[in-house]
Amino acid sequence: MDTIRILGVDTSLRSSGVAVIEVTGQKMRALAYGRIQNKPVMTHSACLAEIHRQVDALITEFEPDEAAIEGAFFAKNAKTAMILGQARGSVLACCSLRTLPVYEYSPRSVKQAVVGVGSAQKDQVAKMVMRLLGLSEQPQEDAADALAIAITHAHQRGVPEALRSKAI
Repeated sequence: MDTIRILGVDTSLRSSGVAVIEVTGQKMRALAYGRIQNKPVMTHSACLAEIHRQVDALITEFEPDEAAIEGAFFAKNAKTAMILGQARGSVLACCSLRTLPVYEYSPRSVKQAVVGVGSAQKDQVAKMVMRLLGLSEQPQEDAADALAIAITHAHQRGVPEALRSKAI
């Protein structure tokens, strides 16, 4: 039975969720999860560099086969959308430099895949992530989101290629 490792990332400038899961057949387990916490005093460029550095460190340590990231959404505030896009770009560039294919999923499709309802609340997602991975405690919100994104990608692997999310 093949084993695959998936890096999941929920990007944000100040607190990005990151996770690595391992999937063997129908079994999933969390290898690592947490947050990249950038301090408010850090410059914008320093935050982007730190995101890149920590994602690169996870790739080095866990050697994932694929990465999954939350797709861009349309924020009401253009500045917020631009900042999130830059944080996302930092992750995409890091993965590209490491030749790691990246797949993206909308927030709604992540909730649908993990909870079964596209309008699920964050707490529902975190509780289901805990159950699916057999975690002893509920992960912090950003980490739970990153785990959920990785789980969503794991579920997509069983879908016929023509219907699956494409690498970006």
